[in-house]
Amino acid sequence: MLSKQKIERINELAKRAKTTGLTEDELREQKKLREEYIQQFRQSFKNQLHSVTVVDGAGNDVTPDKLKQSKNKYRNDIH
Repeated sequence: MLSKQKIERINELAKRAKTTGLTEDELREQKKLREEYIQQFRQSFKNQLHSVTVVDGAGNDVTPDKLKQSKNKYRNDIH
């Protein structure tokens, strides 16, 4: 998870970009922080998906094969 300070900095830069504009250094910093945020968001989302099991009304596991394969690959990668 991104630190509170980094999230605050992202928001500060976004606000300044809309009002006074950003310097070249600030633009690079903003880009780097956004990329870090997106990377962590995607990883968190993948982790959530790997904990999902789809069950039909009869109680049968109908999780898509692609998700099952991804779960297995993820489990093998962490062990």
